Amino acid sequence: MSGHVFVVGADLRRLVCDDVLVPTDRSLRVTPGWRRLLPDDLVASEDSHGLCLDLVWRDSERVLEVSGGRADGRAQQRLWLVDTVDDGEGDPDDALRWIVDGAREALAAVARQEVSAPVHGRARRLVALPALGTGWGGAAGLRGTLLQQLLPVLRECAAAHGLDVALVLRGPSDLAAAQRVRRAEPDSWDLPGHLRELAEDLGERARRGQLAAFVGAGVSAAAGLPTWEQLLDELAERAGLDEALRTGLSRLPAQDAAALLARELGREEVEGFVGERFGPGQYALAHALIADLPVQEFVTTNYDPLVELVAADIGRDLSVLPFDDAEPGRPWLLKLHGDAAHPASVVLTREEYLQLGDSRAALAGVLHSLLLTRHVLFVGTSLQDDDLIRIAHQVRSAIQAPGAASRRRSGTVLALREDPARARLWEQDVQTVAMAPADTPPAEAARLLEVLLDLIGCLSTPPTGYLLDPAYSGMLDEEERALAGALQQVERAVPGGATASATGEVAALLRRLGSQGRATRERTPADQASTPNDDRLQQQRPG
Repeated sequence: MSGHVFVVGADLRRLVCDDVLVPTDRSLRVTPGWRRLLPDDLVASEDSHGLCLDLVWRDSERVLEVSGGRADGRAQQRLWLVDTVDDGEGDPDDALRWIVDGAREALAAVARQEVSAPVHGRARRLVALPALGTGWGGAAGLRGTLLQQLLPVLRECAAAHGLDVALVLRGPSDLAAAQRVRRAEPDSWDLPGHLRELAEDLGERARRGQLAAFVGAGVSAAAGLPTWEQLLDELAERAGLDEALRTGLSRLPAQDAAALLARELGREEVEGFVGERFGPGQYALAHALIADLPVQEFVTTNYDPLVELVAADIGRDLSVLPFDDAEPGRPWLLKLHGDAAHPASVVLTREEYLQLGDSRAALAGVLHSLLLTRHVLFVGTSLQDDDLIRIAHQVRSAIQAPGAASRRRSGTVLALREDPARARLWEQDVQTVAMAPADTPPAEAARLLEVLLDLIGCLSTPPTGYLLDPAYSGMLDEEERALAGALQQVERAVPGGATASATGEVAALLRRLGSQGRATRERTPADQASTPNDDRLQQQRPG
């Protein structure tokens, strides 16, 4: 497979990747937002307008690799400075051409620097960049035109160099506009026909508010977090068990092994370890692709906060159940097995699993409800968890009750590789779709899953999210311009700070259509693109 271009909503500074492109100018100045990625000894001066870096361009070069560790202590990413500011006479076409050429040169420079192994075992190197030039680079008001020119160049470079490229955006209008450009290029996804058909089906379900998402441990493994088996190994090492006992431990069922380790270490130490190991950190590409979906209901058995973290970075404020109150119109995430931020809630041992019948029954009931009323997309799980098996059985029993109508399967499991026996086992409850044949390397199958999620996200993104954003006016056709003009009159008529519920609903609708508000329109957006503010319609329809 050639490289792929992903478009994702996230904070680029928190995304797990191999290389990051950072925009700058001939004076080697960068915006303040990039501070935490840069080594401390590289910053020559710093003020509220930005940072000046202690580096020097060589001749006419436009790309500089930054050596040394990151300011936050994580050194696995390479940073590349890219000159995105055209010093010409200010012609917009020249400025855009300069930016796009800079991206091409930067990706060529990245490709020349070999990487022995992509981060966290990924199948292919991942290079992430923002919407270059939308701050000081001269493309702030021309983001639509920039995307139309930049995306084909990124695809060309990904194919030529065998790199995966993530264009990372943060504002809903930026994402909506980028996905419109991509929908006009259906060959951008190298997927077999049955996976394309699946993406169309799931994208349509998401648009209609009929899709919920279940996130398993496989997603967080791509962020460097341990799987269940790896967690037990780490706890056994921490407990100092001898080789014979560790060998015996590996033969026990996972929940029983956890119970023994909790006894050896003490519950308090286990809780502390889990809280530290699964605390806030960088999230994987798959986390961002899932959180970007227009889904209001998420469930996870993971302890980490990565789904809610990436959601917050794109303006989606998730209620985390059962620790937060569920609020009307607010999307939520159910932590079925507890949360590292609340270590006492973490479910590890068999005894804690068995408590599903009493104190945790209400949490299971939420997933019951989703399986009955939504189509649940399972990502990163093989459905071997005892809780999931019990819940699926209970739902099956309910829908097969005497007099109950026959019903469609309640979810789709995205499996990495073909496993006919497991697919047959679950066929009454869910459809299982494998990314690749059984002999495919797991990392390559996981990458195919990312490409599929990327296509689902593109097809499910509302097509009107940039209609009232002036930075994207150049993308509108004649009919859309007329509609935008009429809506702008409504926008001007909406009073600022109004408290009436009807006014609030109209203002929210305008924001969903890309309105930036008066104050925002007067500011020049930063290189990370427009301020995140997720106002997608918080509405679900029967599944």
